[in-house]
Amino acid sequence: MRDLPTKQRVIASLKSAFVGDALAMPVHWYYNPIDIFHQFPSGITKFEAAPDYHPSSIMSLHSTRKGGRGSRATSGAQREIVGDVILKGRAKFWGNANQHYHHGMPAGENTLNAYCSRALMRVLANDNGHYHRDNFLDAYIELMTAEPPQHPDTYAESYHRGFFDNLDKGRPAHKCGAVTHDTPSIGGLVTIAPIVFAGRLSGASLERVTQLCVDHLALTHPDQYLAKVCRDYIGLLDELLFRDIDSDAKALIGAWSKHSVSLQLSEIFPRIHSDRDVVGGMFSSACYITDSWPCTLYLAYKYCDSQESGLLANTNLGGDNVHRGNILGTLLGLSNGETINALFRNLRHSEEIEKEINNLVLSLGTA
Repeated sequence: MRDLPTKQRVIASLKSAFVGDALAMPVHWYYNPIDIFHQFPSGITKFEAAPDYHPSSIMSLHSTRKGGRGSRATSGAQREIVGDVILKGRAKFWGNANQHYHHGMPAGENTLNAYCSRALMRVLANDNGHYHRDNFLDAYIELMTAEPPQHPDTYAESYHRGFFDNLDKGRPAHKCGAVTHDTPSIGGLVTIAPIVFAGRLSGASLERVTQLCVDHLALTHPDQYLAKVCRDYIGLLDELLFRDIDSDAKALIGAWSKHSVSLQLSEIFPRIHSDRDVVGGMFSSACYITDSWPCTLYLAYKYCDSQESGLLANTNLGGDNVHRGNILGTLLGLSNGETINALFRNLRHSEEIEKEINNLVLSLGTA
């Protein structure tokens, strides 16, 4: 592989994250991959709109008042987080059986966590790549509470609802991170890469950037094991970003898989017949980081040199394929420094996203 400027790798990585997110959106949280092929006979091969019917949705079981499940509204005595504070105008969709989590979203649209990443990129670009906690929190709160909404999504993960429940109760924004059954989930890593790229290309040390990212993660996902995985993710990003022409990206991913979760991919790979042997087999396809992180590392290792195939494979494996796809896209784009332009150009907001990525990169140093 030819040597590439680090900024080119960053641009490819960030663009690919949005592609991975939008590809998986229509079949997000389909836990039986067969259901994907029932609705899309050839599987997902391009951007698709969210179907009306979701075969495995449990959106109706999730709380509209806090993080987690249960505690749905039965009266008007308590203020609703969903509808009154965030997701304004969308609470009516939450009580319906088989409701798609991303109701009404068109082909090529990105999900809520990707919009959070965009908000973070704008904040970083406005301060030459420097991360400041309160600036992010202001942008996050504005994104989530604006009326009309500044994002198109119908569903907010547990961490969003828990955060805004705490904020609504008067807690300081930097102490609103809530702990629920799914706090240690891969969605917490979606906003990490922009901080890593901005900090490292602005000359901050890896130790400084790592601490910034772990502190940032704790704002919404306070969990020690997730923080440990976050550190490993940052280490992998950093080595992929700054590797030289003789360094093999696949080997780096394999080494970090062994270091992070004792997953020796080079040894198990010859025995794997199908991606489903790993994603949904050895490990759950759900969001929990204990499974989603090794699934992502496996897919990044296998598809290191075939980015589009990797993102489509991830999509058609189901489960939390959106957030897994975001992180996978980040790793694959960084590994080869190329963007799947045919897909990126068909993102619903490709021009805006490209401008935000370019503004961020241009605000940094000369690496």
